[in-house]
Amino acid sequence: MKRKHVCTIAAALVLALGATSAVANPQDSAKQTIKQDAKTVGHGVADGARTVGHATRDVAVKIGHGAKEAGVGIGHGAKKAGIAVGHGAKEGWDATKAGAKKAFGKDGN
Repeated sequence: MKRKHVCTIAAALVLALGATSAVANPQDSAKQTIKQDAKTVGHGVADGARTVGHATRDVAVKIGHGAKEAGVGIGHGAKKAGIAVGHGAKEGWDATKAGAKKAFGKDGN
């Protein structure tokens, strides 16, 4: 075989393998584009001005599961929130419902 044909076949194989991996994992590019959006909705989004979903971090207002140190935390496992409502809320000024600890002026079950 000539060298030109070998290079052409090698290039075709590389392109085919790249296309196969892209089809096998179509969400990889979508996950990368979700990050650092001004407004994001979904699972595991981070660094958004307004985020709704699971495991959101560093936002002004958080709604969902596992929100920590939010100005207003609503959901399960909210910690150190100014107003914490949900299960397992700790150290909230108006913490209510099951598992509330160190709540001021409220009775936690």
